[in-house]
Amino acid sequence: MSSRHRAAGIVSLAVMGSRVLGLVRETVFASIFGAGRHLDAFLAAFQIPNLLRDLFAEGALSTAFTTTFAKTLEKEGPAPAWRLASLLFTAMLVFMGTVCLVGIVASPLLVQVTNFGFHQVPGKFELTVQLTRLLFPFILFVSLAALVMGILNARFIFGLPASASTVFNLVSVALGVVLAYAFDPQADWRHPHFGDRALYGVTLGVLLGGLAQLGMQLPSLWRLGYRFEWHLAFGDPRLRQVWALAWPSMIAGAAVQVNVLVNGMFASEINGARSWLNCAFRLMQFPIGVFGVAIATVTLPAVARYHARDELKEAGRTIEEALRLAFFLTVPCTVGLVVLAPQIIEVIYQHIRFTASDTANTAAALRAYAIGVSGYAGIKVLAPCFYALDRPRTPLNVSLLGIGINLVLNFTLIKVFCLGHVGLAVTTGTVALLNFLQLAAYLRRDVAFGTWRRWVAYLLAVTAAAAACGGMAWGVLQYVAWDGRGLIWRAAALGLAIGAGGTAYLGAALALRIEEVHRLAAAIRKRLGR
Repeated sequence: MSSRHRAAGIVSLAVMGSRVLGLVRETVFASIFGAGRHLDAFLAAFQIPNLLRDLFAEGALSTAFTTTFAKTLEKEGPAPAWRLASLLFTAMLVFMGTVCLVGIVASPLLVQVTNFGFHQVPGKFELTVQLTRLLFPFILFVSLAALVMGILNARFIFGLPASASTVFNLVSVALGVVLAYAFDPQADWRHPHFGDRALYGVTLGVLLGGLAQLGMQLPSLWRLGYRFEWHLAFGDPRLRQVWALAWPSMIAGAAVQVNVLVNGMFASEINGARSWLNCAFRLMQFPIGVFGVAIATVTLPAVARYHARDELKEAGRTIEEALRLAFFLTVPCTVGLVVLAPQIIEVIYQHIRFTASDTANTAAALRAYAIGVSGYAGIKVLAPCFYALDRPRTPLNVSLLGIGINLVLNFTLIKVFCLGHVGLAVTTGTVALLNFLQLAAYLRRDVAFGTWRRWVAYLLAVTAAAAACGGMAWGVLQYVAWDGRGLIWRAAALGLAIGAGGTAYLGAALALRIEEVHRLAAAIRKRLGR
């Protein structure tokens, strides 16, 4: 197994822990507030700074900065690279500080534009405005955290920065629940019925979680030898180079979030729809975050270095390995989400105030979202490669087209065919697949990463193995009593179905001689030998 595969494994474990705790956070909040006025308001308020985070931090500037920092470090050494870091930290403090202030003042307008349907429920719009104002500083904290992560990744330190979001989720859940009871002391922990005051406590806990995400990475940055110096020079050539890469990425990398924002505008007219879509989207993103993001994280610095050395053949081989691994891990996840959607939602979310009706609506959205799981993972791998190859405008053009398609499909499926929130999820998954295919076609013009015949054969083999996975999981559930059973029994049955499906997938992959499963088996044998 290559060093990139080992690094991807480390990041996958760290991200998996973060995603699990993120799921716990969503489950806790959904359970105590239920799908409706309160959860819709919180999710809408959190989405606005979260979108800006993806635009300016973890999506665009992080990718552009990691690329430029890695190349500067490779060609010029540590001192110029550290100066670049200080330049960007200073610019981020000034720029994001201004964005936060403007956002706080303009919150009523932002909520009106993005959630105009909230006026249909008394007090829902006003509550969302207040929560949005409270959450806006979150973007400053996580933007700085993303820059620190970029430096650590460029120095091939992956595990700790990938674990930073785990700290965010831990702090958000712990402080969120504590502050909810502190702000709403009349709530009964046995039968919680939280109101607006408790929701302010949860929101403050999430804000402090963003601060913790930044703070836990700073000691590692210090140990690398970095010392912050205030350098406010927007005209610096290196900073302009980062910006030249970042501004197209701000649009291209945030296409998913922009599409989700547009979906939220349509969903705001259905009370509870935003909650159903968010819970489903969280589960759909789980395999993307665990596998797609992890693989892309360790692929980007390698591709940037190969491009700096003009070794395009090695860059193509790296991209091919990353994509093959991404599909090997996400295609069975797609099948599993489709087959087990109702059971997964019931076990994870259906507690306290999250009802059976909410489960049915969320499961329908999850099945629709699953269409785009592998497409999203592929985008996570391919989009950063264009920035490493100094071609940032290609993902920009593809994403702009995707946003337009998303808007047209949303209007058609909602207003014409009346598919409700499920139509929004179908559109999101479909656009992801289309965007990935476009990126792959454009990238092949400059870098060869496998022939079409080789890719078709590989995808057919993975799909056949995934079908065995889905069939086994479905078969297990047919022989296990489900209705009327307790949570522990249902969770165990679901785990059995997932385990049986995973075993069937690996067995089928071995039989079909899929290369990735042999690498995995070799790595396991090596570990056991040790």
